[in-house]
Amino acid sequence: MLCLRYSPVIFATRRQETIQFPKNYNCNVVVCEAKGPRPRYPRVWKTKRKIGTISKSLKLVECTKGLSNVKEEVYGALDSFIAWELEFPLITVKKALKILENEKEWKRIIQVTKWMLSKGQGRTMGSYFMLLNALAEDGRLEEAEELWLKLFSSNLESMPRIFFQKMISIYYHREMNEKMFEIFADMEELGIRPTVPVVTMVGNVFQKLGMLNKYQKLNKKYPPPKWEYRYIKGKRVKIRTKDLDKSQDSDVVSKSEEVDESEFDENSQDQADEVDEDNVEQLREVNESEPGEISTVPSETKSSMST
Repeated sequence: MLCLRYSPVIFATRRQETIQFPKNYNCNVVVCEAKGPRPRYPRVWKTKRKIGTISKSLKLVECTKGLSNVKEEVYGALDSFIAWELEFPLITVKKALKILENEKEWKRIIQVTKWMLSKGQGRTMGSYFMLLNALAEDGRLEEAEELWLKLFSSNLESMPRIFFQKMISIYYHREMNEKMFEIFADMEELGIRPTVPVVTMVGNVFQKLGMLNKYQKLNKKYPPPKWEYRYIKGKRVKIRTKDLDKSQDSDVVSKSEEVDESEFDENSQDQADEVDEDNVEQLREVNESEPGEISTVPSETKSSMST
């Protein structure tokens, strides 16, 4: 019979060997799953030189300061500033706007914000509020009202409370009481609780116009808060308003005491000057009198002269 035998060498399993890659390979090399490393070429449009957003924002502010108020010139300079940017530098522009706001360059803020909005960038409530504030500070009340009506009609139920406060303060400083009352009525209709500055401004107008009943109703409906939050060393601290009132009263009392002391010092100096003038006149009379005559000098002057 034919016998078939299988040698163990044929079916012997290979010893599994671990594949080790060299440790000192370049950082631009990406190791694939099973086919070894392959080179990763750097992108062409990326540069190794990196510039921070703070230096870019300062450079943008310097570029805009030397320009005139012509719209085409300002927009052209801003377009050339971002010509080589792959994406719109929103953070840089926002920081530049903050620098201009601290320097109170309201016209530049209006120009840069309108240019940014025309590019379709930065359409947030913060940028709109900055534009509204700049228009009000620059005296463009009509444009500020147009922007307010546009925002209020598009964001009727989600309008932030700070916008109402800003418009009420604008009308309060310009003594436009009817429009201020309209915005306050809109706040009450929408169920937005007014802040303490809004209540004080409306209450002052009620007192000026002699509407004491409405003033009392306003204070009864919106009483002053018992607690107030203050930021002390970066931490939010809850403080009673009574303690704040006491501290403010103590400051006022200390200031009044300083004023009283200064007035007392001035009065004492005036009285001393008057006494010195009287003594000088009496001494002149004594010197002018003849040696045989007896000069009637009061005892007070004698004591003062002896001292």
